[in-house]
Amino acid sequence: MDDGASIETTATTPLSQAELDRLTDQLIEKLKTVYDPEIPVDIYELGLIYKVDVSDDKDVAIDMTLTAPGCPVAGEMPGWVEDAVMEIDDIKSCKVELVFDPPWDPSRMSDEAKLQLNMF
Repeated sequence: MDDGASIETTATTPLSQAELDRLTDQLIEKLKTVYDPEIPVDIYELGLIYKVDVSDDKDVAIDMTLTAPGCPVAGEMPGWVEDAVMEIDDIKSCKVELVFDPPWDPSRMSDEAKLQLNMF
């Protein structure tokens, strides 16, 4: 993941690597379905996802940010992310926290996002 986001597990009995890999792929797929309404790029490629923790009980905790603290959908975006993640059958719960440290900047975007926005 070249945007700096990390997906980690926490708990006493670890998930198998195969299970973690499968959940990681599903989480990334679902995160890519959520778009910043002002920018035609998904939140994962924009680098808005800072951290994803998956417990062995399959509870998910996500730290994410916004492109700007005054974003008009600041109150709605965490719910969109939770709803997308909860579409994964095995996930028990999802909690999304908005964080603003470090502040987002365009260097967090993937090459795919920069290409979509003609930033090369």
